[in-house]
Amino acid sequence: MDERTKQLLALGREHYEKREFDKAEHYLRQVLERETAKFADVLNMTGVIHHDRGRFEEAQAAFEEALQINPNYTEAALNLAVTYNDLGRYDEAKRIYQAALARGADSPGQLDPFVKGKIANLHAEVAQAYTDAGMMPDAMHELRKAILLCPTFADLRVKLANLYRQAGDLDAARFELEEAINARPRYVPAYIALGVTLLSMGNGERAMESWKSALEVDPDNKAADMYLRMARGATSSSPPPKLDASAERAILGGKIDND
Repeated sequence: MDERTKQLLALGREHYEKREFDKAEHYLRQVLERETAKFADVLNMTGVIHHDRGRFEEAQAAFEEALQINPNYTEAALNLAVTYNDLGRYDEAKRIYQAALARGADSPGQLDPFVKGKIANLHAEVAQAYTDAGMMPDAMHELRKAILLCPTFADLRVKLANLYRQAGDLDAARFELEEAINARPRYVPAYIALGVTLLSMGNGERAMESWKSALEVDPDNKAADMYLRMARGATSSSPPPKLDASAERAILGGKIDND
């Protein structure tokens, strides 16, 4: 690498770390154009910039190329998994994530589960800040990163599913809620939220089954009982029940639990 390319790369990294993505992309693109041998970290940074702008297919291509250069590049693998998830390619997202975990298990310096939980909590706190500011795509991105670290944290998946549902992506919401239930079969908020999602999809029978499952775990759950009674008394043309504030809080739950 010549001196000019080194200078461009340094400037690109500096602006990238400051999240000045317009400037970072300007320099990183020049690095990729000047060098015959591509750099995995430059491609990964470029992919993150594409993803931040909603250019998911371009992000996917960048992350995949980074992994071709360095198959053990865990960060690029996790970023690719997030991108596949954004594109609705859930099976591929899971495959890439599990492969990254398998590589990490054989690598020195892997993160302790407690540390992963702490980092996941930080991502969730940032996600809540984005949600409060009305920046839903950013909130969802932070939650997806947290879930990649801690895929068995059911409350993370419920929070992400509720954001998907608000955005109208009911298939993605259902996927996250089913994964939450697989991870924690007795996590009542996941059953309640799944019922709401299924009813919104026009599947009243399965919605009632989900709320019944919630009541089997927690017979005194007011939200599940309310939805089940409403569904039983509703006609097929009735709109799905809207979450009131208390039910929404019950579904979203509290702080992430690390068990």
